Amino acid sequence: MRVSPARKIAFDILLRVASRDAFATDLLYARLEKGMKREDAALATELVMGVLRWQRLLDFLIERASHRRAADLDLEVLIALRLGIYQMRFLTRVPRAAAVNESVELVKAARKRSAAPFVNAVLRRTPRAAIEKLLPADLPAAELLALRFSFPDWLVKRWMARFGESSTAMFLELQNRPPRVVISVPDLGRLVPVREALEAAGLTVEPAQMLRSGFQIRGGNPAQTPAFERGWYTIQDEASQMIPLLLDVRPGHRVLDLCAAPGGKTARLAQAAGTAANIVAADLYEHRLRSMRTFLARHSLADVRMLALDATRPLPFKSTFDRILVDAPCSGTGTLGRNPEIRYRLTPADLTELQAKQIAILTSALEHLAPGGKLVYSTCSLEPEENQAVATAALRARPGIRRISGAAALAPHLSPSAASADLLFDEQGDFRTIPWVHFTDGFFAAVLEKPA
Repeated sequence: MRVSPARKIAFDILLRVASRDAFATDLLYARLEKGMKREDAALATELVMGVLRWQRLLDFLIERASHRRAADLDLEVLIALRLGIYQMRFLTRVPRAAAVNESVELVKAARKRSAAPFVNAVLRRTPRAAIEKLLPADLPAAELLALRFSFPDWLVKRWMARFGESSTAMFLELQNRPPRVVISVPDLGRLVPVREALEAAGLTVEPAQMLRSGFQIRGGNPAQTPAFERGWYTIQDEASQMIPLLLDVRPGHRVLDLCAAPGGKTARLAQAAGTAANIVAADLYEHRLRSMRTFLARHSLADVRMLALDATRPLPFKSTFDRILVDAPCSGTGTLGRNPEIRYRLTPADLTELQAKQIAILTSALEHLAPGGKLVYSTCSLEPEENQAVATAALRARPGIRRISGAAALAPHLSPSAASADLLFDEQGDFRTIPWVHFTDGFFAAVLEKPA
């Protein structure tokens, strides 16, 4: 029996994610851009992202049906089983027999032919009862939620302690849905032609929920249009789009984007500054800057100056900058719906290590902020250790810098139907988007100002 292209691609990507710590979205982009039928691309994406989101629950079902620990199975066998059970449990249009048979064929193709009868038997024994009836009844609330929605216990316990059980359950459920696809159109004069181009490509287009410069997209891939290739828009969550707006960049400002790759925020900063030559974009890895050059060239921003550097060390600049963006490397707990593999890799120790790195980067950046200048420190994390605590520690190390609200800078960019900008800021003036409240990714930003 021949394995469908979508299932073969999904199997290969899941194997690389599990064995090499690769990221699924990068691998999907690389494989699907080569061209394939829209329905095959959609199924491959659904299988990869679905299996990763529900991996812990799938392994629980595998153990119920096989009476073996998932960790003891060969990786190829485990991934084939996850794919089969995901299709049977979550995809109503896939016949059960097709899910079983193709998973068996995937194991054979992976040179694990001796395991084919085992995979066939486990999939056919997989219980069909509602998940709630299969979960252990004696688990504590946090552990039950963690298993039900496929998250590590330690993450769910800390979120329940901060947000409560109801909000945590809403958050977990949201992170297992496909995230909204939103685009950013920085040039408002292009809103109409961009909408027409997307609709001509067969996509459903609606206004973004908060920003005047955005659209929500359904029904296809907005990266496959001539307007995208011409650099008329970028694909970017609304919360992420708001971060560079908080800097209030004006024409002529000297701007430093210190953790710049992949470049979506850099592009917005360069467009606001009026000339790309006023922008310095830095990142730790040269290969990320190479990819970023291609991205910026598509947006006619080839003049952005780039350099590879370790921002935790003193920066090699003699001059200061009017605006600095520190979009720091972080745990990514606000984007787990887009990067589900992160939830299984993250450990409590990572938060401590990331905090130390973030404080070093931020305090280093503040050394190069011009009098009267503004710096935005941002993360896509929900964790206070990476957010408020980092800003507070950096301010302690750099006396004279003050924390201000970015509401006034953001307000002109919000659509008339959006809630007040003040509702996106806490009592300290820090920007926060909460996934189960704002239905965006979870972002944090502190706006820091050096008095003139």
